[in-house]
This record gives sequence, C-alpha cells and structure tokens, in this order.
Amino acid sequence: MAQNVNFDLHHPLIEAGVESPADEEGVQDMFHQLIAEQSQNEGLHEAIELQQLQKELDEEGRDNVAYLSSPPHEFRRPYREQSDNEFEGNERPDDPLIAERWSSATLKILSSMPSRTIGRSRGAIISQYYNRTMQLRRRRQSRPAIRDFSHSARPSIRGYGMVADATDGEDTGLCKRDRLVNNLQNLSAGDRMRMLQEMPLSVAEKRDLRRSAIEKEKQTDLDRKLSCCYQLKYYIIIAVRHTWYSWLSFLHSLQLWQVTLKRVSGRFGSGVLSYFLFLKKLLFLNVFLFLVMGAFLVLPQAMHPPELLVKTRSFSGLELLTGAGYFSDTLMYYGYYSNYTLNRSSRDKAGGQNISVFNSTNLNCTSKHLSYNMPLAYFFTIGMAFFITCIILVYSMSKSFGQSFRIEKSDSILTKKVFCSWDFKVIRENSVKLMSENICTQLKELLAEVDQKHVTNTACQKLWRLMVHGLAWTICIAGITASVIAIFYFSDFIHQNLKQTPGAPQNSFLKKASLLALPLLVSLINLLLPGLFNLTAWMEEYESPSVRTYVSLGRNLLLKVSVLAILCYHWLGRVANEYESIGLECWESFVGEEFYRFLLMDFIFTLLYSLFGELLWRIFTEKVLKRRRKPEFDIAKNVLDLIYGQTLAWLGVLFSPLLPAVQTLKLLLLFYIKQSSVMMNCQSPRKPYRVSQMTTIFITLLCFPSFLGASVCVTYTMWSVKPSLTCGPFRELETMFQAGKRWMEELEQDNPKLSLLARAHTYLVEHPLFLFIGAGIFLIVIYFHSQVVDGQRKIISLLQEQIENEGEDKKFLITRLQQIHERKRTPAKRLTRQESAC
Repeated sequence: MAQNVNFDLHHPLIEAGVESPADEEGVQDMFHQLIAEQSQNEGLHEAIELQQLQKELDEEGRDNVAYLSSPPHEFRRPYREQSDNEFEGNERPDDPLIAERWSSATLKILSSMPSRTIGRSRGAIISQYYNRTMQLRRRRQSRPAIRDFSHSARPSIRGYGMVADATDGEDTGLCKRDRLVNNLQNLSAGDRMRMLQEMPLSVAEKRDLRRSAIEKEKQTDLDRKLSCCYQLKYYIIIAVRHTWYSWLSFLHSLQLWQVTLKRVSGRFGSGVLSYFLFLKKLLFLNVFLFLVMGAFLVLPQAMHPPELLVKTRSFSGLELLTGAGYFSDTLMYYGYYSNYTLNRSSRDKAGGQNISVFNSTNLNCTSKHLSYNMPLAYFFTIGMAFFITCIILVYSMSKSFGQSFRIEKSDSILTKKVFCSWDFKVIRENSVKLMSENICTQLKELLAEVDQKHVTNTACQKLWRLMVHGLAWTICIAGITASVIAIFYFSDFIHQNLKQTPGAPQNSFLKKASLLALPLLVSLINLLLPGLFNLTAWMEEYESPSVRTYVSLGRNLLLKVSVLAILCYHWLGRVANEYESIGLECWESFVGEEFYRFLLMDFIFTLLYSLFGELLWRIFTEKVLKRRRKPEFDIAKNVLDLIYGQTLAWLGVLFSPLLPAVQTLKLLLLFYIKQSSVMMNCQSPRKPYRVSQMTTIFITLLCFPSFLGASVCVTYTMWSVKPSLTCGPFRELETMFQAGKRWMEELEQDNPKLSLLARAHTYLVEHPLFLFIGAGIFLIVIYFHSQVVDGQRKIISLLQEQIENEGEDKKFLITRLQQIHERKRTPAKRLTRQESAC
C-alpha cells in the first residue's frame, strides 16, 4: 500500500544538516546501481522514452514534478491551468523538490515509486491488465487469488509515458480493450471483481468493462451447448446455495430485538446501547439456567410428586407479592422436593413409602429399575449449572477484552467508519434512515474522542479539585454506611419480632404484609441513594462523560455489594441457625420466599423510577418549566440494578429452583418498559462519547463481584450450613454436601471396582483446593488473553512507527539525491554562462 510522504525540507533534522550514514558518493553509487538493474530488466525502449521525456521537459521548461504522473491530453491542460491559478500573484515555491528540473536518473527512481503510478493513461492501464489477465488464465487450474500477487507485479508508469500514449492509435486501444474484455470473461466472478477493483480507472469505465464481460459471457453460454448432466449439476448447486443463504438470512432475522437495538444505538449512542446489550446477555443466561433446573429438577419432581400432609391454604392475592402461603408447598421452593430415589414401581411395591437411599431400604428394587436420585440430582445440577455459567462468563469476558480494547486508534476507526461503514444492500427507506442515523451518531462519538483536549490545570486548581473529589467521596461513603447500618438493625428488629411471636397464625394478613417491610426498605435505599451519587458527580464537574459514568458505577457497586453482604449475613447467619425459634419448619423455603420478594420489589421500584424519574420529570420540564430538556439515561444506576437482580437470582436458585423463570420474565418486561421510556422520555447525551470498554466492564462486574460472591455463598451453604430436618432433599443430613459423599460410599460398597472414582470424588470435590485451582486457572486464562491483546497493541504501534520512519527515510534519500544533482548541475551552468559570455 502506498504511504503518503510529506516532503518537508524544513524538518528539524534537515535544517540541522544531519548527514546520512553513508557519504554522498555512496548514495550516488547506490542509485546508479539501482538504475542499472532496472534498465536491464526493462530494456532499451523505456530508457529512450525517459530520455524523450527529459528532452521534452527541458525544452518546455516545466518545473512541476506532478506533471510526470499526470495523463496526457485532457488531463495535462487543466492541471497546468490550476497550477498557474494557484501561484498567480505569488512567488513560485523555492522547494528544490518542485522548483528544479530533474535528471534522468532522478526521474527513473521517482517513476519506480508506487505512489507515482497514480494518474496513468487509460491505454497503458488496459495493456498492463491485459497481460495480467493472460497470466491468470494460464494458471487457471490453480487459480490463485489476486491478493496473493506480489506488489512488484502491480502496474507501473515506467513503460507508459506520454510518448507511448501519443503513438498508440485509436484502433490499437480498442483492440487492447477487446482483448481485456475477453480475458475478463474467462476469469471467475471473484477474480474478475478483484481485478476490476485494482484497476486505477474511473467507476464508469470499470462498470462498462464489467458489463461488456458479462454480456460476452452470456452470449458464449448461449452459443455453447450444455449437456443434461451439466445443467442438472448446475441447477442443483444453485438450489443448494440459495437454500443455504436463505437459511442464514432466516437465522439472522431470528436475533432478538435487532431492529430495536439499532434504533436505540442511532438515537442515543453506544452508552445506552451497552445497557440493553447487557440486559440481553443476562436474559440468555437466565434462560439457560431455567432450562437446566427445569430439565433435571422441576420436571422429574413434577412427574413424581411427593406425598405431603394436606394443608388448606387460601389464596388472597397477596401471595403474588410475598410468594408465601399458597406457593409454599409447590415446585417453586426447596421444601417441596423429596429426598428419595424416584422410582414408581418400587414405591408401589413398598406400599407407597418413600425409599431413602441413605437408609439403604429396598436397594435391590431401586437397582433393578431406572431410578433418579433426587438429592444427588439437586446437588450436582446446582454445581454443574454454576460451573457452566462460570465458563460462559469467562469466555464472554475474554472475548469482550479482545473486542473492546481496540488496537486501532480513533483516527483509523474514524476513517473506516467514513469510507467503509455503509451497507449498499440496504434498500428499504426505514432501514436506510435507521442506518444513516446510526452512522451519524457513531461519527459524533468518534469525533468527540478525536477532538478531546486534555486541559492542564494549575497547582491551585488541582488542589481544589482534589478537595472537591474528597468531599464527594466522603458524602457517598457516609450515605452507604448509614444505609447499611439501617438495613442491619431493621433486619435484626424483624428477626426479634418473629422470635417474640412464633405462634402467630401463618395466614394472617398483617404477618404477610410485614414480610414486605425489609424488601421495601432495601429497594427504597437502592432508589434514592443513586440520586445522591448523581448530585455529588454534578458537584465534581467531570469533563469527560465516560469518567463520570465509571465513577458512578463504582459508587453504585459499593452500595449494592454492601447491601447484599448484610442480607446474606441475615439469611445464613440468623435465619438458618435460629429457624426453629421463629416458628419455621423449613428455613430454605423461607429464604427462597425472601429472594422472590426482593426480586419483585426491585422490579416494582424500577417501574416507579421510570414513571416518576423519567416520565413525570419530562412532563414537568415541558409543561411547567417550558423547556425541551429531557433527562439523560442513567447508565450506571440501571446497569447496577441489573447486576443486583442477577445476583439475587444466583443466590436464590439453591432455595428456589424456579427463580430463574421469575428473573427471565422480569428481564423481558424490563426491556420493553425501559426501551419505551428511553425513546419517549430521555434525550441523547449532550456530550457524545464512545464507550468502547463499557461492555467489558459490565461483564467483569457481573463475573467477579456478582457471580463470584454468589458462588461463595452457595458453596458455603452446601458445605457448612445444616439443612432443615423435616423438608427438602437433604433432610436428616448434617450438610448438603454429604449427599454426594454417602452415595459414593454406597457405590464403592456395591462395586469395589469403582473405588478409583470414589477417591477422585474425595480429592477433587470434598477438598476446597480443587475449587481454588479451578478459579486460578480461569484467572490465568483471562490474564494471558489480556496480555496477548496488549502485546498485539504494542506490535501494531511499533509497525506504525516503522512505517512513519520509512516515509522519513524516503524523504531524506530523495532530498540528498536532489542535492547531489544540484551540485553536478552548478558547474555545468557556470561553464555555459562563461561560453555564452565569450
């Protein structure tokens, strides 16, 4: 690819007179050697043409270097007129690269440069590409790609000067064009297209050549008689290809919310788009989790329902908010699942009694039939679901690192976006309008990033900004601390209240309503405290919108993590250890109900925020304040709300296997509500900014603080917390983990050959070292991938610097060559003047 070189003689190195590593004689010898080699390769004809060119230039007295590369006749005169107009009334430039005439050796070197091939005559181009198509036809069997050709095989100006163009007649040009059309006709469609793309002709001429080649190919196909087998083979290939492309187009059309996401991206930019893409990813994760839990836990238990004591529970409608009462003894919660091996025939023979694998009753019966051990299924389904989710998150984060931390600079991305972003297959008016709006927004973001200026502040200004930032963080941390303390003491108050009234009726309306107190308080804090964060961010006056978003993300993350830590302590520290004192039979089901209430309250308060924070504020500003200013979409708060809800879903899946279904429904409704609210009530950011790394940050926050914390809590519950004695698949066990341990012991007793499997289970599952090793491997993979991306970025920057140095080298060599040429011409001029004087 040709590199533009700035022939600036006022460069500091040139003005300082920095000498080349080689002396002037060495440079001259090097160029003479290069001229000799090129003369041997190209023959005497080109040398004669160059001499004629030099004589013509000497006679006409032209001093413009660009004249060499301009085509003759119609192009020569406009350029001369333009050049005269540009320099009219001003002095001619004294640049030796322009003002002086060139020697034949210099002309030879300059004509060899790739950048001098622009602007050749049309006849020379057709002749050159006729030869290339002939060579391609001779190698038709292998048919190499055009991009595999070396740069030296590309056409040059050296054999196609103005003299050659003048000697070529019109008949010769037409003959060459016909031969080129014939050769293009015999090429494949891909090679023909690439050959036409590489021709430095106008678009109209390329289109004319392609039309002529296609028409001649059609005429040849009509004249040629095809056999029936060949025609059948041809039609079969076309049908299969058409079917395949139709299938790919159908799969592409099945992408969820494709048009909606494009509309959001076109109006609000990549920042708001990243929120909806993140919501879409969370939706797929919850669908996967729901399918796993439904296939291995819910569906088998629904086919073999347990025998429970008949309890009359009325439905008052409040159960939809609390999740308790009518839904307590259903597939929704942990307490409904049985602790025996599901086998219908064995249960019938045993008189309808539960067959417990841990008591070793009727093992012969269970071994003779297909059985399903529910405790083991519950344990391993939860474990494998978390393990696969971890792999998905690590892969997504690793892939996002490679996509977001771009090696390219903003200038190069802007160039690609300007010249290569339009899709010419888009023909519908709505699609064209949407695509143009999207490209316009992306260009605004790239231009804002390119024009971003770093303001240098004085020492007093830096001290003042540091004090403002410190005050803002103090206010935020104080608000988070006060909220956490309030949640801690309020949850303790509710727990003590349940201890004092353990015998209160379960179905009383007041007790059902009191279950919503703690979720209401937490959701209210999550709604109000981000407003305080936005107020402090306004006080800090961040110049970059992206920096403001990242700071807000950090503060909201600190709030969510603190709240979830207090809630986990409340559930696993208080409720799990003292569930009998508060009148609970199954503390796991109660904790599952709590997670359901928290998810539901979070969804309700999100709706309230969209109503009061966006809709009513827009109406107030338009009707009362008489302004058209709408609120901006708070990316940080909304994203952290999504992460908070997903963390609740991961924490509660152990106690409520159907909780991913509730989270999936919540995300579906949330997408349409947020999309409608954003389009009607919000405005695009006043300062457009590109958030190339925001999606990666979202996935990182979802993986490490959210998923890692949920995995630690679930692992702690299964390894350390004692299950309930009268409900669930792990009843009568010290820990949930003992289900797998006892099953491996019984399996080893029945079949001693499987002792190796039991030992593997002991060392890999029972010891937590395996978990730490697995987590370490994942972290190492992420680290190495980030290092590879960083290394590629450094290599690209070094290559770009090398290209710039190559341009500087060319400029330096041409300047030195011109100086040598001037020194040789100076004595000749003096001698000529002396002779004329005499």
